[in-house]
Amino acid sequence: MNTRMLPWPAKGRQSSWGITKMAAFREFFSGSLGPLANSQKIPARVMDRIHQHEENAEILTRAIQLGIVLFFCILYFISPKLGSPGKQFITPMMLGIYVVLTTIGLLWANRGRVPDWAVYFSVIIDVSLLYALIWSFHIVYEQPPSFYLKVPTLLYVFIFIALRALRFEARFVVAAGVTAAIGWVAMFVYVIVYDEFNSMVTRDFVTYLTSNSILVGAEVDKIISILFVTGVIALSIHRARKTLEQAVIEQQAASSLSRFFDEGIASEIKDASEELDVGKGMIRQAAILNVDIRRFTKFAKDKEPDHVIQLLSEYHKRVIPIIQAHGGSIDKFLGDGILASFGALKPSETYCADSLACVEAILEEFQVWKSDPVLAAVVEQDIGMSVAHGPVIFGPVGDGQRLEFTVIGSAVNLSAKLEKHNKAMKSRAIMAVSTYDKALEQGYEPRQQCKEADVIVEGLDSSIAVMVFGTDNP
Repeated sequence: MNTRMLPWPAKGRQSSWGITKMAAFREFFSGSLGPLANSQKIPARVMDRIHQHEENAEILTRAIQLGIVLFFCILYFISPKLGSPGKQFITPMMLGIYVVLTTIGLLWANRGRVPDWAVYFSVIIDVSLLYALIWSFHIVYEQPPSFYLKVPTLLYVFIFIALRALRFEARFVVAAGVTAAIGWVAMFVYVIVYDEFNSMVTRDFVTYLTSNSILVGAEVDKIISILFVTGVIALSIHRARKTLEQAVIEQQAASSLSRFFDEGIASEIKDASEELDVGKGMIRQAAILNVDIRRFTKFAKDKEPDHVIQLLSEYHKRVIPIIQAHGGSIDKFLGDGILASFGALKPSETYCADSLACVEAILEEFQVWKSDPVLAAVVEQDIGMSVAHGPVIFGPVGDGQRLEFTVIGSAVNLSAKLEKHNKAMKSRAIMAVSTYDKALEQGYEPRQQCKEADVIVEGLDSSIAVMVFGTDNP
């Protein structure tokens, strides 16, 4: 039998497993216990969004803390007072201090981001006040210090540790857990020091439960529990933090995607069940709309760039919502031209009717631009639109690295040719009679007058019957 000996790591060198393990530890401690993980790789706008989450979480943390301490107050005032009457002031004093400090923290958090040092300080104050309250029990009830080691109030320390998880930063969870563990060690040491002869220490569990005796193992168990819970929560937060960062990055990317793509296309990309890639197309029955400003290239030639962009922006701001409101999706911008489709992105039974209703809505909107100081220039140049329908291929095209959704088909070409023919017809909108009839079949109800004409369109082999809207120029 042939065996293969694996080389043993040379002295002074680490195995690949050891390097991987150390890298994982470094990633955890630098990413979770330090400031925001991989902050250098995260864009500033994403960091701002994450900081907003942190600020909201800090407000929530303070509010929950205030609710807890108020609950303590209610429990205290409705419960019977069994301790020494002359020492009853200690507990309400501790609760009052905590109410004041928590209220200040809540007000501070509502005014803006709380600095890290204040969060750490709050962690120390939270644990210190809780332990001071626990420590005071042996005074109030006139018992030896070992008495307070058995009170169930210690369980509230786990609430304070868990609350720090709301910030999604493991370093604050660790700070709370370590502070709680060190504090309980101090509480235990105080008992040992107070009882200098160790007469209270026992190894009998029954004696421990039925007297004020101390069981060292029980206190060690409490400290281990605090540290273990802290470690589990910190590790969970470390993992959740990465998810939060990725979620915020994707949310910001999706928001930006909606600005650079049509809303419907952006949703299609975000909600796709599988990765979109070249070669995955769909055949749909659709209507294609072209919108264009007449003579815009000549108009923009002598204008300042800022003025041209401002005009286009205002023009798009008025037209795009109308297209989207009628179920259209923007395929692309071609300078001052807009190419939109109805029924390509999502199947529709009224794609032609929707496209013609959209044309009429744009024509109606166009009439009010005369009084707009910016869009009045568009009215002077006039507007041209066209609609054609038929089967189109819809899908992503590109080289695999840079993709773009597009529509391909004879309807796209016909719409482009008809739009250019507006200039010859001196019209604002033109479409084939077959498209108009299809729209009527789908429930389209015309609101504007139009006329039928038989025209020869450049690029077509024969004449075509069209419907023409708005032949009266301003």
